[in-house]
Amino acid sequence: MASVGPIRAAGGVVWRTGKRGGVEVCLVHRPRYDDWSLPKGKLHSREHPLAAAVREVAEETGIHGRPQVRLPSVRYRRDGQPKVVDYWSMRALSVARFSPNSEVDRLRWVSPEAAARTVTYGHDASVLRHFANLPRVTAVIALVRHGLAGKRGTWSGPDSARPLDAAGRAQARALSPLLAQAAPELILSATARRCTQTLEPLAARLDLPIEVDSVFDEPKPGQDPADVAAAAAARLAELAVAGESVAVCSQGKVIPPALARLSGLGSAKAWATPKGTGWLLAFAGTHLAGADRLTL
Repeated sequence: MASVGPIRAAGGVVWRTGKRGGVEVCLVHRPRYDDWSLPKGKLHSREHPLAAAVREVAEETGIHGRPQVRLPSVRYRRDGQPKVVDYWSMRALSVARFSPNSEVDRLRWVSPEAAARTVTYGHDASVLRHFANLPRVTAVIALVRHGLAGKRGTWSGPDSARPLDAAGRAQARALSPLLAQAAPELILSATARRCTQTLEPLAARLDLPIEVDSVFDEPKPGQDPADVAAAAAARLAELAVAGESVAVCSQGKVIPPALARLSGLGSAKAWATPKGTGWLLAFAGTHLAGADRLTL
């Protein structure tokens, strides 16, 4: 008999700035279980956990949240079956009027410390304590590598004009709803055609222009790769200081060394980024507070 996989769910520690300047997080009460918990819910078929987390938070609370830092996953058993819940910290961008329903009948905003004391389950309290120890995130950057674009040797034109192939276009379409979860306000691309094409579905979805920035181009002949990586890292830090949410598409010879330099952790190999994948980067000022892999 084939083994049954765990139930997959996702949710968030949604936060906002309180009236006195501190952080408040959102808890929900579920009448079915008479418990206080973090908003969460089951993944739809083939749904990415990050997309599910944002959707479930919105459905249970009416809050549109921007995911920031991936928090520890929770594992437990529900009715004898294993269950895994993935969590992200989320900044509340907008709050609709809450309407009590059969799933969630009450909503409460409290400090993270009070929330950890209020939740019914110890695993929720553990997630909240982890969140409370994070620096306050001020910016989010979704950084991706362009999709598949065939082989350089089979393209007769200039490499900068090499387009995405059919698989790369499919990757771009699949990345679009995932990148949109970060609610980017600015879309930046390296100058290569395959980079701008990777972001075109996202730009169309959000009705935003794609701005080209050559600082994210891979090294040209005669350029020092270390200088290119330093410039890309500096540009990412500059975007972080501006405090906006940004989507960026760059290249394989830029992303790993730039992130190694920006984080100060590990070699470039630790930041290897296959084509059509990327990172959700969370910043506290210029400090990289979180880096979550974005894979399809």
